[in-house]
Amino acid sequence: MRASKPVLILSFTLLVVMLGYGMVLPIMPFYIKALGAGGRELGWLMATYALMQLIFAPLWGVLSDRVGRKPVLAVGVLGYAISLLMFGLAATFWMLFAARSLSGILSSATMPTAMAFIGDAAPEKERSGGMGQLGAAMGIGVVAGPLLGGWLSTGSLSLPFFVGAGLAFVSFLLVIAILPESHAPRPSAEQTAPITRDGLRALFFSPAGILLLLIFIMSFGLTGFQGITGLYVVDKFDFTTTQVGAIWMIMGGMLIAVQGALIGPLTKKFGEMALIAAGLVGGALGFLGMSLAADYATTLLAVAVFTLALALTGPALNAAISAYAGERQGMLMGLNSAAGSLGKVAGPLWAGYLYEANIEYPYLSGAATLLLALLVSVAGMRAARAHVV
Repeated sequence: MRASKPVLILSFTLLVVMLGYGMVLPIMPFYIKALGAGGRELGWLMATYALMQLIFAPLWGVLSDRVGRKPVLAVGVLGYAISLLMFGLAATFWMLFAARSLSGILSSATMPTAMAFIGDAAPEKERSGGMGQLGAAMGIGVVAGPLLGGWLSTGSLSLPFFVGAGLAFVSFLLVIAILPESHAPRPSAEQTAPITRDGLRALFFSPAGILLLLIFIMSFGLTGFQGITGLYVVDKFDFTTTQVGAIWMIMGGMLIAVQGALIGPLTKKFGEMALIAAGLVGGALGFLGMSLAADYATTLLAVAVFTLALALTGPALNAAISAYAGERQGMLMGLNSAAGSLGKVAGPLWAGYLYEANIEYPYLSGAATLLLALLVSVAGMRAARAHVV
């Protein structure tokens, strides 16, 4: 998919959101300490963000189906700017907690709405390319956010939040002034009927439901990998901070390169389901490679294999699920985001408990989980063929 003006605006919006998320990571422990809080409070802050996204992303998605993508995206970005401003002005832990909760609630409007926009506007064969460009922008934010946050915070812990708020406000102005509407709201008589409990049950047992399960599994595996790898390489190999930093740089760089340039052509040649299957196999090999790594070079190789697999799978999953959305792009992309958020909550917790038992167990468990997901994807392909027939 060619980078049209709407795609560039959406990419910039998600870049800003992930920059804000990334900038928080290196600063938050110092912020917590300055406000007299400790590790328990830090854990609540981290979990609250993902929990709010889990709860509210589907609601934002349904709302965007009813009133259009543009107003929901605008509210999400403006609210995110306000939450970052609250971060910078926080003088107590509870102000920080309120800002973090608001950030999770409102930032959850951006990703599903942006993906629903691509689902509305892009031809089916170009959706993976569009999703890949959004993923690349998010990858840049994940890589640049911690670096920018660390650099800006040398003089003031609040400055990164004010910069992030300013960028979010610029994104809000671009959405309001330039972004077209891809899904015009309909008169109330023509609106999509609200989904029922039976409708939800049918959705979750359809090919789209299988894809949602795969999205949860991939998020579960990715965040478990990210959450434990830094500690793992320090405990096992006594890596330095520079070596640990190189691991995240490789992950971010590969995500940007593969999702930004390769996903579109590979999808056109092989199809989404083939990329999903290849990504799951590669991800399992990456997990196993981490448990077998013997030095710095083999660790980087395992990380590269894992990240390449992940970069292939994410946009392909998003594009595949979009194909089943019909008039409910927003709702299904909201459920997509919620499934990913649930994985972000469960993955690091599961990996952490396993790590306490044996430092190799999180990687062995991750490999087994992705191989199980491969079986699920095979069932999904069969269900998809039956759906088409």
